[in-house]
Amino acid sequence: QVQLVESGGGSVQAGGSLRLSCEASGSTISWYCMGWFRQVGNTREGVATIDSDGITDYADSVKGRFTISKDNTRNTLYLQMESLTPEDTAMYYCAARPASCAGLGTKVSPYEYSYWGQGTRVTVSS
Repeated sequence: QVQLVESGGGSVQAGGSLRLSCEASGSTISWYCMGWFRQVGNTREGVATIDSDGITDYADSVKGRFTISKDNTRNTLYLQMESLTPEDTAMYYCAARPASCAGLGTKVSPYEYSYWGQGTRVTVSS
């Protein structure tokens, strides 16, 4: 069982930056496929993933602006977000899949993730 707690969301102007954190407890995340998702309305989009071997993947909409990373010693997942636009406004969730990302990256279905945080809201104003 993994508990995930996100933090770092907030309000920022377009062009600004935010760093989201996801602190895990209950189990080490080092061997999980970890992902960041965002949700607007009923639509949940995979934003970035990082596999146990450190391989990352990004949605096209954030490629070059967002960076996913993890610190296995702190059991924490991060999402560094740069050059934010109003289109990045959403509730952001971290999730853990007790298996590899299997080379699918952000194409892994949200249903494949067993553990979710409560979310942190990001609002970007123009």
